[in-house]
Amino acid sequence: MNMSSTNTASRSSRLYERAQRVFPGGYTRVTLIEKSSEPVFVDRGEGAYMVSVDGRRYLDCSQNFTSLIHGHAFAPVTQAVREQLEKGTAFSLGGEAEIRLAEALQQRCRSFEHICFSNSGTEAVMHALKASRAFTGRPLIAKCEGAYHGLSDFSEVSVSPTPDNWGDDEPASVPSSAGTPESVLDGVVTLPFNDVQASLGILQRHRDRLACVLLDPMPSRLGLIPATAEYLRAIREFCTREGVVLVFDQVINFRLAHGGCEAFFGVEPDVSTLAKVVGGGFPIGAVAGRASFMKVFSAAEGYPKLPSGGTFSANPVTMLAGLAALEHLTPAAIDRINQHGENVRSRVTAHIERQGLEACITGEGSLFKIHFGVKSPRNYRDSFPLPAEVDRGNRFRGATMARNVHLMPSGLGSISTVMTEADIETLVTAMRESIDEVYADS
Repeated sequence: MNMSSTNTASRSSRLYERAQRVFPGGYTRVTLIEKSSEPVFVDRGEGAYMVSVDGRRYLDCSQNFTSLIHGHAFAPVTQAVREQLEKGTAFSLGGEAEIRLAEALQQRCRSFEHICFSNSGTEAVMHALKASRAFTGRPLIAKCEGAYHGLSDFSEVSVSPTPDNWGDDEPASVPSSAGTPESVLDGVVTLPFNDVQASLGILQRHRDRLACVLLDPMPSRLGLIPATAEYLRAIREFCTREGVVLVFDQVINFRLAHGGCEAFFGVEPDVSTLAKVVGGGFPIGAVAGRASFMKVFSAAEGYPKLPSGGTFSANPVTMLAGLAALEHLTPAAIDRINQHGENVRSRVTAHIERQGLEACITGEGSLFKIHFGVKSPRNYRDSFPLPAEVDRGNRFRGATMARNVHLMPSGLGSISTVMTEADIETLVTAMRESIDEVYADS
């Protein structure tokens, strides 16, 4: 960040200067790094809006990276948390709250026979992969090129490959972090998303060593491109036939339907990973799946095949916050935000087409993402941005911030249940004007 243009009179600028003295690069989360505008520090959230320390209000279409589906300071959640704080925050014995949240999740999805809580989506995916190996006795993980599944070693393989290293005939398994051991890369096979024939060919070659296929039906980092029905069916049939565990990463996409991805896409996984909206704005992760599979976590018959735990896993504050959030995430509420999402996507698409621009907007339900330089992407390589498109994306993000609309740095956004029709108008107007500004400057 070039601070020479920073307004040093602003509180955000002064906080950023302090942050650089205590955090590497000034941030503790890489996802907060702004390349398109001056850093903004938040004072408080109010429903669909964030208010900066300088008093500027932003329509929040990130909601802490889709975790706050009811917006900020949602009254039922804050009330549940306030009541629990008077009783204590965490205990080294179980309580009713964790059972109640598990029961609420169980009622939504047929495949959620047993549930195991943790503290983040990264942990949930890590546990699901380890459990798949424990359950099958096989070592290999399969995942899709460009798909993000958290920060554990195996799940982050091939998250951000480039044309220089992603392979020609089929996707290579490449590191995303410096120092990744070759043994980790050897433990992952990478699939081309939405390519049925190529993916099945890779899976078939490795079938005797495959523990699971880790699949997000609409991966955020891959471009928020939905998997085709044909692709999901083909992967499901392969896993059933070969005794391979099918893991759905529903950390973001559980919000798409009351019954999650299996209801929205019509394909049932063996196991799912959850986080984000199921914690009501508090740290959470969960693995949910068939009782026969989840038995690897059980200590009922001796030491478990896969011991799991965590100091703050299933703490009552998170459990009750999540329960309150789920109770208000009704089918009607989901239908409403999904309709808003379709409204945003269709109107921005119409604007792009009227202007004759090489751009598009992807997503389903209450999620959307803008792409520059591409139309109708089907996979990671289709949506991979060239330098000119990266620049357009950064300028688009800066232009929306200047119009008091906050999207994720990737151009991804989401709709919360507290957004009004007027908020949707604000969002669509800001996106259309920002697109025009980006292309006017090109």
